[in-house]
Amino acid sequence: MTSTSNPVSEDVASTDVEGDVPATKSTAATDPPDSVGRIERVVGRELRTVSRTRTFVVLGAALAAVLVGTAWVGGGVRAGFVPTVVDLLTPLELLVPIVAVAFGYRAILGDRRRGELDVLDTYPIDPRELVLGVYVGRAVGLLVTIVVPLVLVGGAVFVSREEPFGRYASHAATDSPVLFARFVVLTALFALSILAVALAISALVSGTRSALALSVVALVVLLVGLDLALVYGFANGYLGDSSLIHALAVSPLSAYRGLVFESAVVTAPGTGPRTASPVASLLGLAIWTGVSLAVATWAIKR
Repeated sequence: MTSTSNPVSEDVASTDVEGDVPATKSTAATDPPDSVGRIERVVGRELRTVSRTRTFVVLGAALAAVLVGTAWVGGGVRAGFVPTVVDLLTPLELLVPIVAVAFGYRAILGDRRRGELDVLDTYPIDPRELVLGVYVGRAVGLLVTIVVPLVLVGGAVFVSREEPFGRYASHAATDSPVLFARFVVLTALFALSILAVALAISALVSGTRSALALSVVALVVLLVGLDLALVYGFANGYLGDSSLIHALAVSPLSAYRGLVFESAVVTAPGTGPRTASPVASLLGLAIWTGVSLAVATWAIKR
């Protein structure tokens, strides 16, 4: 993060100074902010940091170029929304974790290296509030970076599609903008879960090199390792056909992929085998997010 003064500590400090003001001063002006107020100040700080960091702007522009180019070259833009989802799924499986880690792997580490975590220890802000504020602020920037390019692609499909729009309303299982909207929402949920993992890494490490190294390891595990473990378990009989669709929730990537196929690609009943359990997959993403944020909070407290 950029090296700027900490608005959270400054705001809290200003309330301490105002405590010596005569009693005629407004009580609301002297009372320290409540939990929600402290979280909002951290969120505001993170939003300012994200907006001033050129790397994030470059990431967003590059992602938009890749997604629009992939959809156009692959022919999905002219074929419809579902073909576009199929074209974009594989690139997003790789790019979303990379972008999410870039947004989060130095978020808390930067505060620690500048000594801001030590300063915040002297003020009434709980580590849980700090982690939540950092997460929400970074999540807003991440979602803008990922969702805006997808909306651009969706707009291109809407304008360039060869299928008449009237068919969408008369065929429940046909290509539809609603299916693409589901895809966007699921991609956002996947990105948020990986961002939480990146924040946990940022809170656990003490240096930029170790943060980068651990982030690379995490990416390899999330993108390859867990999927290989599932394949190994299935090939050796540890996972049966019926349990595999639930076991996919262990991997955020497999959970995301399965949700996309179940919710945005194979939507007509009886048109193909089940690729995932939507409930288990959503629960898996939620657990990855919650546990990662809990680890980040614990790492700051230690």
